[in-house]
Amino acid sequence: MADYRGVSYFGCFLGGVAVGGLVALMFAPTSGAETRKYVSRRAEDGKDYLVGKGKDLRKQAEGAFEKGKGMASRLAH
Repeated sequence: MADYRGVSYFGCFLGGVAVGGLVALMFAPTSGAETRKYVSRRAEDGKDYLVGKGKDLRKQAEGAFEKGKGMASRLAH
């Protein structure tokens, strides 16, 4: 039962973040076009960041795999 409560709290948190973000955008001191451009630019920056981190993670995983493969090979002989 504790697992369901944790998921429920997290869902409420995400809902609150979404509502807060929408309210902030509605009362923003900039025009709609400027706000959309800002949000679009930030989303693109976020996407670029995640793609870069994904590539870094893949390189680390490949390195760990090769290291593990080498260790297994040495232990097998």
